[in-house]
Amino acid sequence: MNNSLCKVKTANREFELLVFLADNPNIVFSKDQLFEKIWGFDYVGDSATVAVHINRIREKIEKDPANPKYIETVFLAGYRFNI
Repeated sequence: MNNSLCKVKTANREFELLVFLADNPNIVFSKDQLFEKIWGFDYVGDSATVAVHINRIREKIEKDPANPKYIETVFLAGYRFNI
């Protein structure tokens, strides 16, 4: 991880999502798993919210958000944080 990650301003949920993924490197989590972990069961919304937040995080931490190095999409499975 580079130092620029420590200087990024994020919304609360973006931060929680980023920290959760970074604390669990190389583990694939589905959108539903991430939604339940970060937003909880009582939150009104759906797992599409996760994709929106992942995209926002990528715009802030990735050198090239279209080709992410840190937060990878695993086809038909979910997302993982690569270290």
